[in-house]
Amino acid sequence: MKAAVLHSENHFVYQDIAIDNCQKDEVKIKVMAAGICGSDIHKMVSKWKYPLPAIMGHEFAGYIVEKGSEVTNVEIGDRVAAIPFFPCHTCEYCTSGMFSLCENHGMLGSKSYGGFAEFVNVKASNVLPIGEMDFEEAAMIEPLAVALHGVLNIQPRLGDVAAVFGVGTIGILAIQWLKIAGVKEIIAIDISDEKLAEAKEMGCERTINPINEDLMGKIKEYTNGQGVDIAFECAGSKVTQEQCLLITRKKGKIGYLGIAYSDVVLSEKAFENIFRNELTLKGFWNCYSAPFPGEEWTKSIDFILKGRIKLKELISHRFPLEETQQAFDLMINRTETYGKVLIIPNKE
Repeated sequence: MKAAVLHSENHFVYQDIAIDNCQKDEVKIKVMAAGICGSDIHKMVSKWKYPLPAIMGHEFAGYIVEKGSEVTNVEIGDRVAAIPFFPCHTCEYCTSGMFSLCENHGMLGSKSYGGFAEFVNVKASNVLPIGEMDFEEAAMIEPLAVALHGVLNIQPRLGDVAAVFGVGTIGILAIQWLKIAGVKEIIAIDISDEKLAEAKEMGCERTINPINEDLMGKIKEYTNGQGVDIAFECAGSKVTQEQCLLITRKKGKIGYLGIAYSDVVLSEKAFENIFRNELTLKGFWNCYSAPFPGEEWTKSIDFILKGRIKLKELISHRFPLEETQQAFDLMINRTETYGKVLIIPNKE
């Protein structure tokens, strides 16, 4: 098969590579769409810590073209989304149903070959039927489940006011879930006016660009001086990771979805707010719960199929498999404004 093979940081080669027949508990997926995750980009500008050569891509969907002798849950021709995470099922977290915290998990696209290829072998237990869902939408189920994992666990109350820092893909998806959960008003915060305009189209009542607006002043204005009930950090910036602590009301909640890529040093005021305002801080990792893969995945599929989630509008670029290098170059160098970037290994 053809694949975009990673040989070193941000060095992809479009080449032929062998793929095994399915094991007895596996299926072979013909990949129709695969998303590039923000974490993929970070790995290209820092250090790749997994075996090389590698095939990246942990957000993908397609249809089954082969199945192992013991597979009974799906059939050849079924349209499916891949669950890239393989919990060990034996550590204390797995046996407690907290699969996102598994200490010995496998992962497609890093520890084993992923979706930037024409085909992928996946355990049959790690696929979910998608019905007639568009493959491009299905490739975004994984990030949608990541956003839902945060929203479900921050437990918004009907009528809450929330702020979302960083309105890239995860931020926009979190906004949509917060609206569904009954949040009364959402304030989108980003340094890109273009991203803020997209957030407004997705239902955000207010936006703030801290580059040319007074963040604290605007928050006070919009919340009658109280601060927001919930702050979601989706930017992965040490600046916004601190600002969450400054804009949240007493007894408010802060959810961290963005990865910290550098040390976070807090001002005295920000740190004091944690205990003086009795804030609740929660971090959210991955998107899995019991029974595996969890309601994050099943609800994401249900809401997409019911037309309750907008995904197509978030896709800005599509690249054929042979242009995977160009896709990463665009995102790393920010040569254009982009939203969700997809790799298309096969055409219908």
